[in-house]
Amino acid sequence: MTGEKHTERESLLAELRAILNAGSEHGLALQAAADALRRAGGYRWVGLYDVDHARGEVRNIVYSGAGAPEFPTFPITKGLTGSAISRGKTVNVGDVAADPRYLTAFGNTRSEIIVPIFDRGHRRVVGTIDVESEVSHAFDERTQGILEACAETLAPLWH
Repeated sequence: MTGEKHTERESLLAELRAILNAGSEHGLALQAAADALRRAGGYRWVGLYDVDHARGEVRNIVYSGAGAPEFPTFPITKGLTGSAISRGKTVNVGDVAADPRYLTAFGNTRSEIIVPIFDRGHRRVVGTIDVESEVSHAFDERTQGILEACAETLAPLWH
């Protein structure tokens, strides 16, 4: 990672840690985190989701970007998010039109990345970061690594 890219990553992680340590109300902290992620990456849309295993559903908590998601709540087994939850791994799709798992949220989305957020024991997915782009193949390995580090940093908001 180049020095500039490393600095961008560390700057974003420091901003997220500051949000966590600010003692803000939970919903405000989540919104600030979504806004920080969107701003730092120049993304069109970022959503943070809660995974409710008991109810078998995923629910959007907050979003930053142009409008609410088409599916604010959906079954835990559906979409790219369902795949990230069941596999316990990031799902990075460069062309959503070619992936039958994709649940259309916005008509102009071309690529999407879903990053799982784990419980304290790193055994169960308790939330996700969802980032969408109108650009195909928008999320390279470096970007994925940064978003995975952000998920680890933000995990206490789900505990």
